[in-house]
Amino acid sequence: MKPLLLLLALAAFFPAAAAELPRVFLAGDSTMADKPLDLPERGWGMALGPLLRDGVAVRNHAMNGRSTKSFIDEGRWAKLAAELRPGDFVLLQFAHNDEKREDPKRFTDPATTFRDNLRRFVREARERGAVPLLATPVCRRKFDAAGKLLGTHGDYPAAVRAVAREEQVPLLDLERATAAWLQREGDVPSRRFFMWLAPGAHPRIPEGRRDDTHFVAAGAEAVAALAVAAIREQNLPLAAWLRP
Repeated sequence: MKPLLLLLALAAFFPAAAAELPRVFLAGDSTMADKPLDLPERGWGMALGPLLRDGVAVRNHAMNGRSTKSFIDEGRWAKLAAELRPGDFVLLQFAHNDEKREDPKRFTDPATTFRDNLRRFVREARERGAVPLLATPVCRRKFDAAGKLLGTHGDYPAAVRAVAREEQVPLLDLERATAAWLQREGDVPSRRFFMWLAPGAHPRIPEGRRDDTHFVAAGAEAVAALAVAAIREQNLPLAAWLRP
């Protein structure tokens, strides 16, 4: 086959060139962020890539300790927004650090500034032709004496839901999804998904750890699966780019 005919045949067989594939950008906090591979902690964003079709890249801008305010103030949102191109997706999950009233560099009010920042993210993503998705914050592992999971995020999940309605943005309600998951697992069994390490279990953390916020690989994979399930259930545009 002549070179030109071969190229035409390949173009017909592979209609979506790599340059046309969307990217999935993540903006959020430590529960979503990339972590060093020599430590057991994992953000759920690290587990999202294997659930996407080949060639669909994850650009994980989530960072430990960030709120919507500090994400903006440190220039992280501007950097993410500058990379966007039409057809990309932007998944936003904040609240854990917005809740820290004692820290003026991170705190936002769930009735005002938190919502304003989410609106800004949504609108600026759309201005660049990207598709925003909002996610409520994942639950912390906190049970009462009767084995009931307790909420720790106050008014922030409701604020995310309100902005999603106002701006007509798809919502991944990870707070409710992770609450149902952890309640099914139960208090003690659910520890295996979090950074609950016995002394000596990991050479880099010889003293052990009891962390009810941050995930190990099994927890990160479970949350990523919940996010993907929500995308499929709602038949969102990103569903077309998930693995079968």
